[in-house]
Amino acid sequence: MTHLHSPGRMTVLAALLAALAAPVFAAPGGVVISQVYGGGGNSGATYKNDYIELLNTGDTAVTLTNWSVQYASATGTSWQVTKLPASVTLAAGQYYLVHEALGSGGTDALTPDATGTIPMSATAGKVALVNSITALAGGKPVDNVVDLVGFGTTAGYYEGSGATPAPSNTLAVIRKNNGCLDSNDNSSDFVTGAASPRTTASERVSCSGGPLPQPIVLACPGSVGIDVGTGTTAPLQASDADSLVDKAAISKGAVSGISLTGFTPATADNRTATATLVVDASLPAGTYPVEITFGNDASQTASCTVNVAVSGLVKIPQIQGSGLASPYVNTVQTTSGVVTKKLGSGFTIQDPQGDGDPDTSDAIFVFGASTAAAVKEGDLVRVTGTVTEFTPNGAKRSYTELKDVSAATVLGSGNTIQPVNIDLPTELSHYEGMLVRFTSPLTVNGNSYLGDRGELVLANGRRETPTNRYRAGTLDANALIAANAQNMVVLDDGIFTVPPHIPYLAVDKTVRAGDTVTDLVGVLDFGAIGGGGGWYKLQPTETPVFSRTNAREDAPTVVAGNVRVASANVLNFFTTFTDGTDAWGRTGQGCTIGSSAPSRSNCRGADNLAEFNRQRDKIVNELKAMNADAVGLMEIQNNGDITVSYLVDALNQAIGAPTPTYAYVAKPAATGTDAIRVAMIYKPAVLTPVGGALSDGDAVNNRPPMAQTFKVNANGAKFSLIVNHLKSKGSCGGAGAGDTDSGDGQGCWTATRVLQAKRLFTYFIPTVVAAAGDPDVLAVGDFNAYGHEDPIAYLTDNGMVNELERFVRPNGTPYSYVFDGQSGYLDHALASSALDPQVAGVTEWHNNADEPDAIDYNLGDTADDPYVNNPFRASDHDPVVVSLNLAPAYADVTASVKIVPGTLGYNRVTGKFSGNVTFTNTSGAALSGPLQYVLQGLPAGVTLDNKSGAFNGAPYVTLPGTTLAPGAAVTVALTFTNPSKTSITFTSKLYSGTF
Repeated sequence: MTHLHSPGRMTVLAALLAALAAPVFAAPGGVVISQVYGGGGNSGATYKNDYIELLNTGDTAVTLTNWSVQYASATGTSWQVTKLPASVTLAAGQYYLVHEALGSGGTDALTPDATGTIPMSATAGKVALVNSITALAGGKPVDNVVDLVGFGTTAGYYEGSGATPAPSNTLAVIRKNNGCLDSNDNSSDFVTGAASPRTTASERVSCSGGPLPQPIVLACPGSVGIDVGTGTTAPLQASDADSLVDKAAISKGAVSGISLTGFTPATADNRTATATLVVDASLPAGTYPVEITFGNDASQTASCTVNVAVSGLVKIPQIQGSGLASPYVNTVQTTSGVVTKKLGSGFTIQDPQGDGDPDTSDAIFVFGASTAAAVKEGDLVRVTGTVTEFTPNGAKRSYTELKDVSAATVLGSGNTIQPVNIDLPTELSHYEGMLVRFTSPLTVNGNSYLGDRGELVLANGRRETPTNRYRAGTLDANALIAANAQNMVVLDDGIFTVPPHIPYLAVDKTVRAGDTVTDLVGVLDFGAIGGGGGWYKLQPTETPVFSRTNAREDAPTVVAGNVRVASANVLNFFTTFTDGTDAWGRTGQGCTIGSSAPSRSNCRGADNLAEFNRQRDKIVNELKAMNADAVGLMEIQNNGDITVSYLVDALNQAIGAPTPTYAYVAKPAATGTDAIRVAMIYKPAVLTPVGGALSDGDAVNNRPPMAQTFKVNANGAKFSLIVNHLKSKGSCGGAGAGDTDSGDGQGCWTATRVLQAKRLFTYFIPTVVAAAGDPDVLAVGDFNAYGHEDPIAYLTDNGMVNELERFVRPNGTPYSYVFDGQSGYLDHALASSALDPQVAGVTEWHNNADEPDAIDYNLGDTADDPYVNNPFRASDHDPVVVSLNLAPAYADVTASVKIVPGTLGYNRVTGKFSGNVTFTNTSGAALSGPLQYVLQGLPAGVTLDNKSGAFNGAPYVTLPGTTLAPGAAVTVALTFTNPSKTSITFTSKLYSGTF
């Protein structure tokens, strides 16, 4: 640093001690801290902010690239940083002011060169000028410190023998001699004085006493104004009395269409350099601040800003452009058009002529409710505003709008715009904001947000979930993803709040997915949609007219068999409610998850008894209409058999038969750790359980599958029903490798669902088959996987038969669930290869998935209550109904044999009657065994001692041998107990098979 005077006489010892006590910093180029003030905004202060002032004490310019000023408390070790702007250049003798934290007092605001937010002490602290932007460390840092000021008597770090005198709320510490004195001793270099901040605009000072380098003098126009499409040039000049101006460039605000050309450097000191700013005719309308920086051979620079203003009317199609974003984004433009639709947050205008280009929209949305209040539909208006791209949260594309409207002038009224005819699929961005007519009927694909948003998802036909038809990640699946994206528009109701009445419902209080709307006319808006993200939304200008093209079925229709099996997701059917009450009126109740204590926060489904009664009635209506002999249930409360027992009682009461029609299968050993479980109900008159229910409590199954083997009462056939509820696609928190959402359409937890499918096939199904002694297995339930996703593919690749693909796909898209405006089936019917030939038919009853959420059992979710006590929207999943034609376990072959009873004899010793019966195969084919001889109608008191068992109350004897060849005969002995010695008569029957 430059030393203007000696620090004074010291003894050798004193000098040594001083050198050991405090550091000496040399500032390259002579930049020092010239003033520090920490009382800004305090009581009695003049200035509102603290500040730090710098001074270039050298004779040449210094560039402070990546420098900072930093502050720590008097004894602190943590440093706060204010980064200086990139490449700050200080001319010789030039000051530089950095203002810091704003206080609550003071009267005068600073006009700084740079700003920070550090709150500094008014009385003591440490300030460093650092040639780095990294925070210093420790109480006495050395590395990268250019200059240091310890101010106030308690400062623990300073240059030289001591800190500066103590400042205050009104006093700053000021380096002597206008900031030039630098003896590397804070105590002698600084004095206190009234705060007097200086900036780069302040008069420079020569610390060496010699002349200061002269600055570059610029001659630039402050602004250039032209009409759009014209272009212009502007001359620029720069000179320097003691240096050569030899360079120029656009330093800020460079845009396509503005350039700097024809630079001619100065040929000598005090000569002029020239350049030309060129504005091209292609520059869109708007304001463009352009900074031009000139430099000289003495490393000095000077900059000027020219504000280029391009004004004029730009047509809406030009603003829109042919891409997804406007080429005029973030510029101010003026355009005109006819108001076609007023909406809550603004209005749309459309160019009456358009440009004839199918790739550019002729309309634009003008954002601003206050502006909309001044216009009406049919007005021709001229609007000036900033072109912006609006992107709703989660949307994958944006919507071109005008915002920050500065002018909206009505030029005329009573104008009309004819709708443009379009069809789906198409790229809707080409029509955004336009008045359009869909010339082909559109099909309702989603109605989940009808009640709370007034929205319906529409498409040309029904959109199928890609992984419902194809394997995830295949070319076919990706092609369907792309096709579906082009085949969707959301019909809105023109209201951006919860609608006061649910729109678009028919007289039966529904509008179903699959219904159609014809000749739909409206303005193509864009905005947030139900479920998140954003898409194109038609705001109708004519009342939409819907047709019930997807009629309700009062009950499912399926080919007849001898056993009907169904699968039904009952959507969180709980007898304990979220308000802490239950179906029996008790209070203080709760639900459990795993081993947790009961809590009402664990409950799902109905919030209270009123909602529960509505939910129960819909589910009972559904089960009654299905009339299945066995039903697998998902999403029923996991509280033992309490809730399933309640449901069976309610169902039997609704049926009203003299004896109960349904019974429930007692829960298996493991029902899982979730608040919900799977369950099973059946008709005892049709089916008899064989053994108890089985389940698989392996750790992979948080909702274990449940199996029950049944025997058909009418023919003795057996089959096993397995109810499943695999891991959900949502709630992705904690998902690990293979379970995160890969974006292939399968959602989260795919790897876990595959493990569950493998466990089902490799362990549980074999366990069930072994216990049943029968290979006929039907696996049903909510697999949370669409038709061709990985878990289902694993099962079908290994031999399970997808009965929905077999029976439903040939006649249309199989689906049981509607999500994001796409349809697919999560609910499956998978048969073992042994059972598959005995499946007579399968159907899905679309009483739930096609119906809007708004008509379900919940109360208070919508302004209207369209609930009807019927089976529709009993759940969000459709039930699956399977008709089985099970081969009997036995067959009557009496007509194939000649039965010749022998004479009965009486044994006086034993008191028994005995005799033989001979069977001769009179048919032309062998009779397969085992063969069972049934003696029907024995007199009361007569018993067959050597019976093998009983069939329908009659004793039977199993004939020896496994088969009876044509013409062959077999004889069996009979022994009777007949205490009354009555005449022994009976009817003979022979059966092939096992009872």
